[in-house]
Amino acid sequence: MAVSSSSPVPAARPWLGIALVLGSATAWSYGGAIQRFIGMSDGWAIVFWRCLFGGLFLLSFMLIRDKVAGTIRLFRAMGWPGLMIAVGFAAVSTCFVLAVSMTAVANVVLFMAAIPLFAALLARIVLGEPITAVTWGAIGAVILGVAIMVSTSIGEGGSLVGLGLAASIPVIFACMTVLTRRHPEIRMTPAASTGCFIASAIAATQTTSFAVSPPDLALLFAFGALNLGLGMAMYVTGARMIPSALAALLGTAEMILAPVWMVLLHHEVPSGRTMIGGGIVLVALFTYLIGHMRRELGPRVPTAS
Repeated sequence: MAVSSSSPVPAARPWLGIALVLGSATAWSYGGAIQRFIGMSDGWAIVFWRCLFGGLFLLSFMLIRDKVAGTIRLFRAMGWPGLMIAVGFAAVSTCFVLAVSMTAVANVVLFMAAIPLFAALLARIVLGEPITAVTWGAIGAVILGVAIMVSTSIGEGGSLVGLGLAASIPVIFACMTVLTRRHPEIRMTPAASTGCFIASAIAATQTTSFAVSPPDLALLFAFGALNLGLGMAMYVTGARMIPSALAALLGTAEMILAPVWMVLLHHEVPSGRTMIGGGIVLVALFTYLIGHMRRELGPRVPTAS
């Protein structure tokens, strides 16, 4: 799930925007399934190769889209807010890989489903944005759903470190979301590319070996370029064509598809309480996003730009 950096630009092809955002959610959804196929046991080595390929893909995407001069301008215009977002992407990318290596993929992606609600709560604290009764109810439901999921993992001897890493992802994303609201000029592509290179550089200092077999290298390329990089490229392109709340709503397809891939490809079936807790989280998220989308679309009349 990505952070939207600014209000979407009205477009004459909203269906293209919808298709691209759904495509990004689909691309992100199979990340955990790819990681399960990788034979490497060193999580830091996986972070290194994945983020290296992801950063190179996004850099190539900018060079093709904006040419050399435009790409340089994008990086120069990042400023300290863009660098903070880059650090956030580095942390999220690292936490995702390490968390998936320690706990069920369903736990990780369902924690991520709470990102918009964590962002709404943090925006209330930092920016003073009002929170409706529906949003408060959704936040309470998410807390309940997460508690049910966590109780299952703890009861089955699950990794508390893995759960902690998974729980940190929505918190970091919430901070990034609030930062982009305060600085809507931030462009996500250069920030995400920079974040990938930061994560890869940090992982290089932590891994014990860079050795990788050809099959694993192919999987790592797919994990970085086709999962992380392609998903981001499609999202930043499509999200500017449709309302931001609709983009967020479509992005929830990632949370639904990710456990499905794990069941189909790895027979990793979520426990009963994980499905119950995750269902509560998703219902709360849908309720919040649909209400937000109605408020966003209702009073506004799109204008050409």
